[in-house]
Amino acid sequence: MSNISVVIPALNEEEPIVGVVRECFATNIPSEIIAVDNGSTDRTAERAREAGARVVSEPRHGYGRACLAGIRAIAPESEIIVFLDGDGSDCPEFMNQLVDPIAAGTYDFVIGSRTRGQRELGSMNFQQVFAGRLAGWLMSILYGVRYTDMCPYRAIRREALEKLSMKEETYGWNLEMQMKGARLGLRILEVPVNHRRRAGGVSKVSGTLRGTFVAGARIIATFVRIAIHTSA
Repeated sequence: MSNISVVIPALNEEEPIVGVVRECFATNIPSEIIAVDNGSTDRTAERAREAGARVVSEPRHGYGRACLAGIRAIAPESEIIVFLDGDGSDCPEFMNQLVDPIAAGTYDFVIGSRTRGQRELGSMNFQQVFAGRLAGWLMSILYGVRYTDMCPYRAIRREALEKLSMKEETYGWNLEMQMKGARLGLRILEVPVNHRRRAGGVSKVSGTLRGTFVAGARIIATFVRIAIHTSA
């Protein structure tokens, strides 16, 4: 198995973070697990460290900022990076299905699809499902690559990620990776993954009306920015 780093962005996830880290270690896949404390006001960092993760801090809120901080912290020998959320909703037991096609040299980027897997009741709302499918349809028109989700649970070859020159610092991060990956012709695979309700805390996206609006606005802005750049 290649050297694999897991990056877990986390903001006020002290309840679920221990379980997430331990489940990742239980797969015997990652060489390291990096939890990025994205300005938490609770014991997220302390709890992640207790579970065995290496904790780095990115005090400025922003999902993309946390992911970028995690990338900067990975070991030099790391070849594959796995991203998943710290709320316990992603299922680490599916990690092999994400990393094996990359380790085999067949694909560069493998993304989980919650809409194609089994979803626990209440784990995704209608807006999340609709947004993922709509974005996937639009990207199929632009690039000929069809996605069914903007799932945060994904794995990518490090060399491929470096070519994407990721810039988005907020909730458009996942979409930016998918659009740029398709635009650059990465070998992309989407696989079904199961999805659970969060294990604790409050969702920063679907938990409040403001969170839903802000995330939606950032995703739309990201799509327009990258689509315009593509056609320019």
